[in-house]
Amino acid sequence: MIRFLAATLAACAVGAIQPLPAAAQDGVTVVEAGYLLAKPGEGYLRNRTVTIEDGRIVEVSRGFNTHPSGTKVLNYREAYVLPGLIDSHVHLTNEFSPTSRMKALSDSDVDAALDGALHAKKTLLAGFTTVQDVGGANEAIFSLRDAINAGKVPGPRIRASGLAITPTGGHGDANGFSPALTKIFSGPNACNGADDCRRAVRETIRSGADVIKITATGGVLSNTRAGLEQQFYDDEIKAIVDTAAMMGRKVTAHAHGKGGIEAALRNGVHSIEHGTYLDDETIALFKQTGGTLVPTVLAGVTVTGWTEEPWLPAPSRDKAAIVGPLMLDMLSRAREGGVNIAFGTDSGVSKHGQNAEELNLMVQAGFTPEEAIYAATIAAAEHIEMSDSIGTIEAGKFADMVALRRDPLEQIEAFGTISVVIKNGEVFRPGQ
Repeated sequence: MIRFLAATLAACAVGAIQPLPAAAQDGVTVVEAGYLLAKPGEGYLRNRTVTIEDGRIVEVSRGFNTHPSGTKVLNYREAYVLPGLIDSHVHLTNEFSPTSRMKALSDSDVDAALDGALHAKKTLLAGFTTVQDVGGANEAIFSLRDAINAGKVPGPRIRASGLAITPTGGHGDANGFSPALTKIFSGPNACNGADDCRRAVRETIRSGADVIKITATGGVLSNTRAGLEQQFYDDEIKAIVDTAAMMGRKVTAHAHGKGGIEAALRNGVHSIEHGTYLDDETIALFKQTGGTLVPTVLAGVTVTGWTEEPWLPAPSRDKAAIVGPLMLDMLSRAREGGVNIAFGTDSGVSKHGQNAEELNLMVQAGFTPEEAIYAATIAAAEHIEMSDSIGTIEAGKFADMVALRRDPLEQIEAFGTISVVIKNGEVFRPGQ
């Protein structure tokens, strides 16, 4: 029942984005691109026509040709057309603020789904046509995912973990409440010992998870002085990874401390979110295991700005002051060390719709603009196991594109000049 209510109410609440009329969506659409970055990393193709039918790209051809009657023509001959961007780390159903702790007490999953619908709209209009949501209330995020997939709510395609699996008392468990409330808020995602962690994985998958997220170390915004290092035992991590693999899922790990990052990688975790304290040994382990780093520097910048805010609990303020300023340098060292990096922001800590600011930070860390875009397209598509359908502009893939008025390879800030976002062949215009 909650899925029906959340999806229906969210669909009613988001009416500001209007896709193309059904007749145009059902027919043929062509995008005429003066500059087409079909495969980030390979530079622009000049003067190309992208033909779209039934939500997928059917052809990328040279030049601008005469089209049959009834074809919807989108003229971007003076624009820069790129694949739809991918954010590998978001939290669509919440946005951290001075009222967050009260919302945890007062809001239902329907409220969270409605918030998520609003945040999904902002994310789509910012050019992000696919996201991986790693840590939202199960019913709310899975309902939102399904409603978007069914075309009931406009938003990016979602791959979701639901609640992160956490050790009892760890980052991801209920912390900082009275004992009575802590008991209520501590859910089935908290586990202790290998057997119990196997149970948590199976329950999470039964709830609808596409990917498993764990909190391998402490975190900044959990209201506890439990540190930033490893909080799962190695045998617990291995049990999670093995159980997830048996059920066709990969595992990603929130991890700040060096010991926790390395324990996760050693025990088969697919990717690391944050990676704040990585060093040369950690970088070597990333390369040995093939692990991916999702750096979320924007979250570090955001929490650094909160270190004097009285509404942030004291344990979180203290950790923010330590972690936030380290993350830009961490990303620079990871890039120089050759770590595989997929774009991710931790939006929900930062404000939704500002996701592209992470691209600016990546350039500050030493990436070229095209390298940063590669991380937000091809690398991110591979990371979330969707490279057969998204990440480039090629025949057979979803018709996901962004058109910009300025050249992002010259100025990465050009993502502030989006003319149109196309997802599955549907056209969305910022400001509608």
